Amino acid sequence: AFDALVAACRLPILVDFWADWCQPCRMVAPELEKVARARAGRALVVKVDTEAVPDLARRLGIRSIPTLAVFGGGRELTRSAGAMPAPRIEALLDQTA
Repeated sequence: AFDALVAACRLPILVDFWADWCQPCRMVAPELEKVARARAGRALVVKVDTEAVPDLARRLGIRSIPTLAVFGGGRELTRSAGAMPAPRIEALLDQTA
């Protein structure tokens, strides 16, 4: 489903690679919600649980969580590891525009 979404979506996709046990992942969750609301209709924000789909995380080279990656045009455009506030997340999206 992930590959199909990335290939078909015309909007930039911000992907949060996370796990339930990860405290920084929990800290960034409300910041991602802010970004999702602010960018509604202009970007898609999705979460990928690396514990539920370890093969995808391994294939994409996700080595630490949280990792935020921006996909567009069927490919990864940029990524950043670590929790960050909403303005920095939006800046990550903006650098791919």
